[in-house]
Amino acid sequence: MQKTISTVAVLGLGAMGHAFASNLLKNNFTLSVWNRSAAKGEDLALQGATLAQTPAQAVEKSEAVILMLANAEITLEVLTQTLSALTENAIVVQMGTIGIEATKHIKALLTEKRPDVGFIDAPVSGTKKPAELAQIAILASGDNALQAPIEPIFSAIAKGTHWLGEAGAGSAMKLVVNSWLIGMVQSLAESHCLATQLGFTPEQLWSVLEGGPLAAPYAKTKLETISEGSFTPQMQLKWALKDAKLAAETGGAEQMPNLQAITKIWQAAVEDGFGDKDLSAIAQYLAKQ
Repeated sequence: MQKTISTVAVLGLGAMGHAFASNLLKNNFTLSVWNRSAAKGEDLALQGATLAQTPAQAVEKSEAVILMLANAEITLEVLTQTLSALTENAIVVQMGTIGIEATKHIKALLTEKRPDVGFIDAPVSGTKKPAELAQIAILASGDNALQAPIEPIFSAIAKGTHWLGEAGAGSAMKLVVNSWLIGMVQSLAESHCLATQLGFTPEQLWSVLEGGPLAAPYAKTKLETISEGSFTPQMQLKWALKDAKLAAETGGAEQMPNLQAITKIWQAAVEDGFGDKDLSAIAQYLAKQ
């Protein structure tokens, strides 16, 4: 396995993947990128990245490959297209939220088809703006021997990495983190609706919370978004719903009744046209009811 990695491919240039690619360029990595819509990589090409036409083309000279795609199905589809093109002894880093079973499937596929390739399961905690500032946290798992080679890449895109055990543990912890975040956003949205009914503004609500044990910085950010009413997405509601469903299905209805209920509410909001907005737009959806 390589001791020093200098060439990286990023497959998937949504909000997070694009941020990863930009930060890798800032840290002088040689970068190839691919996205279904090539236009999302044009600015990166101007900064020095190679804009590949296919996933296979992107990975053929890359020592590390970052997968940051929308869901498990797309991730598996794209990875399958790259299997024969992967560089010998490359490291595949799966950073999307795809769930535990899909992660195991990918690990088994690589073990069968490309046993020389290393695999790191590394979903992230954070959204668009923190990713752009390299302030996300990485929930990593995989072979201990891969930690040192991949660390310079993780340092370029994140503020810290939590190594959690064998591959799959990162995706498991991501479900736990998401269950907490999703519950907080729903509770915040409901509290905002109640505050509005009783004549209080989001600013007044935060002023009461600020400085106390309930004053999560994330809550302040979302209250500001609710107050502005623009709901420019840091994380789109439709993808938050996907993550909520993964956590709810894993935990089961008996132990996660609130999360099960939230997925139904968020599904209705997505069907009502809120899916492309920031997940805090659930407050706007509830206000309409």
